[in-house]
Amino acid sequence: MKKKNALIILIFMTNLLNSSMAIWLNLPASGTKCVSEEIHPNVVVLADYYVISEEHSSNEPTISVKVTSPYGNNLHQKENVTHGQFAFTTHEAGNYLACLWVNGDNPKRTDVSVNLDWRTGIAAKDWELVASKEKIEGVELELRKLEGAVEAIHENLLYLKNKEAEMRTVSEKTNTKVAVCSIMSLAVCITVSGMQLLYLKRYFHKKKLI
Repeated sequence: MKKKNALIILIFMTNLLNSSMAIWLNLPASGTKCVSEEIHPNVVVLADYYVISEEHSSNEPTISVKVTSPYGNNLHQKENVTHGQFAFTTHEAGNYLACLWVNGDNPKRTDVSVNLDWRTGIAAKDWELVASKEKIEGVELELRKLEGAVEAIHENLLYLKNKEAEMRTVSEKTNTKVAVCSIMSLAVCITVSGMQLLYLKRYFHKKKLI
């Protein structure tokens, strides 16, 4: 009974970690909406997008999509489409940006609803293909998913650890610079105050006030 409960918990954790969230965007008739996600290197990204419309006619509005890396590299770009897909493996750490906008030939000049299903890492893996290639199913497949999820979590923790170390280094350098600036400012203030004191002393002596 305990083994069965443990297996259920493992499967639940795998499904939870593998879940992906679809984003519903309401694009204005003029303007651009962007979504971003911070991703570390060597992560698979897979996304599907499509215009949500009840008409299904030739007058259906079209959109343009552009995906860029943290350093501005163009990863995907499509124009005048109603649906599409993009997939890539990250090579840079940082925010990956997907921007969508409605094309100028929108007949009704109204807002357009778009569904964007953005999946990364373990959630983007084709487990059906893995199962067919390696001939695994059931509990073994779920355990393989869990193993992938654990590896993904480990990689995320290492990435966060490195980011924390970088931020700590930047913070220490910033604190050092602030301390140096503070000391320099204090030295300038003391020097100016001493010069003012000497000037006033000479002035009062000259006027024979002291």
